[in-house]
Amino acid sequence: MTIKLLYFASLRDALGQSEAKTTLPDSVATVAELRVHLASRGGAWNRLLASTSLRCAVNQEIAPLAMTIKEGDEVAFFPPVTGG
Repeated sequence: MTIKLLYFASLRDALGQSEAKTTLPDSVATVAELRVHLASRGGAWNRLLASTSLRCAVNQEIAPLAMTIKEGDEVAFFPPVTGG
C-alpha cells in the first residue's frame, strides 16, 4: 500500500523533509506499526519512537496508535505544540 507522510516542526527539521510518499510492506497496518517501520531506518527516524508525546493524524484527524492505515491515506506526525 502507498501512503503520503507529512512531518511537522522539529521532526521535519530533524528528517530534512516535510513530506514523502512511501510504499509499506504488508506487515504494516496500523499507526503504531508505521512508527516502528519508519524508526527502523535509524538515525533521526528513531525520534518517531523515542518521543512519547509525538502526535499523529490520519487524513487530518488525530489518530490513536491502533488506527488502521489504508491505501492512499495521508499520515502526519507532529509534536504536541506547533506554532501557527
